[in-house]
Amino acid sequence: MHSTRPKVLVTRKLPTVVEDRLRLTYAVTLNTTDQAMSKAELSVAMSNFDALVSTVSDPLDASVLKVGERQVQLIANVGVGYNNIDTKTAGDEGITVSNTPDVLTDATADIALLLILSVTRRAYAAERKLREGRWEGFSLIDGLGRSMQGKVIGIIGMGRIGQATARRALFALGMKVVFYNRSPITKLDFEATQVDTIDQIMASADVVSVHVPGSRSSPTVTAKHIALLKPTAYLINTARGDSIDQAALVAALVENRIAGAGLDVYLDEPVVPNELRILDNVTLLPHVGSATEEVRTAMGMVAADNLDAFFSNTSLPNRVV
Repeated sequence: MHSTRPKVLVTRKLPTVVEDRLRLTYAVTLNTTDQAMSKAELSVAMSNFDALVSTVSDPLDASVLKVGERQVQLIANVGVGYNNIDTKTAGDEGITVSNTPDVLTDATADIALLLILSVTRRAYAAERKLREGRWEGFSLIDGLGRSMQGKVIGIIGMGRIGQATARRALFALGMKVVFYNRSPITKLDFEATQVDTIDQIMASADVVSVHVPGSRSSPTVTAKHIALLKPTAYLINTARGDSIDQAALVAALVENRIAGAGLDVYLDEPVVPNELRILDNVTLLPHVGSATEEVRTAMGMVAADNLDAFFSNTSLPNRVV
């Protein structure tokens, strides 16, 4: 246990109740502007703080983590994903990494369901028509979308969020569930069929929902996979921008090779390709999968729990490295 209060940098603004909790125990430096920090700023922080409370917007790669006079011992990432952190380098450098799983499962699955409904029922195009004053009244043939009743949803990654999304698709929309997961899943509390390859998902599903991590150099859903989608299929991504080959997806949409997409995450956030912005068959959200007051507060509290455990020399609830 430190004889003085550990110095903690919070890289982005957190709900006030979380920041107040951290102030009670730690010498906290807050990012009051809520602007993402640069690599240079993060590198300096590595030498001046005992811990970072970070987010997906913080590029904590080897160039940041390997500093001459490193002081940081813990990176408490706020979020279930941690692909913003070079975990191998962190481990090699003796830096502990934690995340905040579980608390954002339902909120993210809700956004996946929202995207499914928005893109299949053409909600964005309909709303834009109304807001721009182009709606001429009720029509039986205008703005037709597709019903998902009896259609197939393919889940890629049947973890917590994948399962929560599958339940919503099954019980709320009446869809049939097939899924791909790297390891066999034998116990589910709902009807679903596991397949052996992502290829099988892409070729058969009417909606594909992605719930797996990836990397810029090796996306889980590749261009080859996207080429297998049916012309009537939709792709939903609430995982990470690098979970899919974004360029291949953009090309498939621009060339009308698939019916549409619903996206909450992007490869180079906050940059979104202009080709996507102008399409009517794409619903775009600004990474709001966990954006409820309750969930963001819970995420911050879990990060604080990890801090408390680390500096009390007890087992971290959510240790990654």
